[in-house]
Amino acid sequence: MGISKSITELVGRTPLLELSNYENKHKLDARILVKLEYFNPNQSVKDRIALAMVEDAEKKGLLKPGYTIVETTSGNTGIGLAAIAASKGYKFRVYIQDQVSEERFKVIKAFGGETIKLSEEPAVARTLEETNGDFVAAIKALKEQVLDKEENIFFVDQCSNPANPAIHEATTGPEIWADTEGNVDILVANVGTGGTVSGTGKFLKSKNPELKVVAIQPGQNSLPSDSNPEPEEITGVHPFEGVPVERIPATMNLNIYDEKIEVETIDAYKAARDAAKTDGILVGTSSGAAIYAATELAKRPENKGKTIVAVLPDTGLRYLSTNLFNEEYQG
Repeated sequence: MGISKSITELVGRTPLLELSNYENKHKLDARILVKLEYFNPNQSVKDRIALAMVEDAEKKGLLKPGYTIVETTSGNTGIGLAAIAASKGYKFRVYIQDQVSEERFKVIKAFGGETIKLSEEPAVARTLEETNGDFVAAIKALKEQVLDKEENIFFVDQCSNPANPAIHEATTGPEIWADTEGNVDILVANVGTGGTVSGTGKFLKSKNPELKVVAIQPGQNSLPSDSNPEPEEITGVHPFEGVPVERIPATMNLNIYDEKIEVETIDAYKAARDAAKTDGILVGTSSGAAIYAATELAKRPENKGKTIVAVLPDTGLRYLSTNLFNEEYQG
């Protein structure tokens, strides 16, 4: 590849890996290919949108020298933006969900970014309490009550920024199509902002209208409820069916997916642990959810001989302080 001058040149072009040993262990008759997004420079799929949203804002004049980049995130977007901001000379501030792993806070700070827990911002904390943890409503409150009153900032707003799904349509989808030589039958992707599944799914369906897109949302036991207010959640994965439409990010195309699969946190943990032992990949909880969903699809008789591609968002190294690789934790 030669010598790069900036990490911005290293984003994307991540590899596909067939989970051969995993397939053999589970006696699967379909192929599971995983797109290892931890090969991005800051170890997650969010590097793609971080770079795309920053450069889109620069082109539009929304982000200028001396400005501070601001975002709300469950972690990986903040890390990607912190790194891109550092490489381009911008300051960075992030409002981050309280329950994410400690590694995320430390990495963002290492890049020179400022981290603020959502619960520490009064307007956001009040909204979260009133809406039972509605992240989309919290972002709206932050924007209207805090950020709109500031000057010389660029609020990235990944949940409504069209550059988010657009970069997946321009890069992630074409990479999968090229690397499989068009031999892909099913795409599996998590839904956080919905950008990955929407953009990647749109491109792949443009090449093969028969391709199926499967979107993942958390299972009921992995979401806060009156009986279980603080469950172990799948970081960065949010429900998009069975919730009010105003809670669904604008970047999620509800017409793109053919099927929804709900995954519980413990099943995501077990799948990630399993893949680490069979194929030597260390991935995060949302990646475990994608592997679990792909496995369930591969078990179906109608999918025998088909190729399933699952997008694995990030590295397991950001979860070492959680129960992900704690074998004693079984939910």
